[in-house]
Amino acid sequence: DLYRKVFVFRKDPSDAYVVLRAKLEQPLQNFTVCLRSYTDLTRPYSLFSYATKVQDNEILLFKPKPSEYRLYVGGKFVTFRVPEGRGDWEHVCASWESATGIAEFWFNGKPWPRKGLQRGYTVGVEAAILLGQEQDAFGGGFDVYNSFSGELADVYLWETGLSPDKMRAAYQSLRLPPAILAWKSLSYEVKGDVVVKPRLRE
Repeated sequence: DLYRKVFVFRKDPSDAYVVLRAKLEQPLQNFTVCLRSYTDLTRPYSLFSYATKVQDNEILLFKPKPSEYRLYVGGKFVTFRVPEGRGDWEHVCASWESATGIAEFWFNGKPWPRKGLQRGYTVGVEAAILLGQEQDAFGGGFDVYNSFSGELADVYLWETGLSPDKMRAAYQSLRLPPAILAWKSLSYEVKGDVVVKPRLRE
């Protein structure tokens, strides 16, 4: 249970990462991924990387620059432009549904204009799920200049699209539906220089 705790990725650039273990029964037709990050990086970095043997960017939440987030599904991406950080925690949720190809992006509890991505696609199930690095091969192939440095918390993955109420609840750290990956019952393994510490501020 990592409630009120954070992963601190201490080095920049870094070869460290955290492996997340999820119980995935079948391929994903829908998903929502949420997390909170705190960093002063201005170079590109990866937040959440879900790779299969077929596709290294099966699901990827990537920040190429301070004013932009990218959501990849099956190797294709859409871009969401956001205000440049003011040195504070940023909470993001991204959801996608295969039937419509609609990608939703929520930034600090507010929805951004929806975009279209990979309609009819299915996300593979044999996955390597990592925080802090971008996979260019299954479970590896890292570029240290895409590594994350800073603090990460409140990581979740659902196999459904969350309702607007639940998206806001995730931002406010309220009660959430059961998830494949949940911060309060996370199965993880630290690889390299990552430290679990109490969160310093809300």
